[in-house]
Amino acid sequence: MATYVATKDSIERKWLVIDAEGMVLGRLATEVAKLLRGKHKPTYTPFLDTGDNVIVINASKVVLTGKKLDEKKYRHHSGFPGGMKEIDYRSLMAKNPEKAVELAVKGMLPKNSLGRQMFRKLHVYAGPEHEQAAQKPEVYTF
Repeated sequence: MATYVATKDSIERKWLVIDAEGMVLGRLATEVAKLLRGKHKPTYTPFLDTGDNVIVINASKVVLTGKKLDEKKYRHHSGFPGGMKEIDYRSLMAKNPEKAVELAVKGMLPKNSLGRQMFRKLHVYAGPEHEQAAQKPEVYTF
């Protein structure tokens, strides 16, 4: 029996909406990354983007367990000496709550061009409204 390999013509993509209100950030991010990669489908192929488009709403209401709200920091570097920038989770949520969810999901995707292609299918919104109503997304629960 031959191994099944998906082709670009056989890939079917859905639009899924996930309500992040009251959900733990890491558990939400793993589920979203699984949907973006397509690992929930029987047609999953590791070297192709077989995943669905995912819309995350209410990103400002996501929670962290333990003392992570005060101790968790996001860091990035400009590449120049002394160019380390860091921001704690509490101020990131006040300033840009979508970014916290995006960074958590991005860290769980492959670090190559395929991962960047998958990441483009993620749409995160701080509130309950989203702009993809024309795609008729399905509500996804887990």
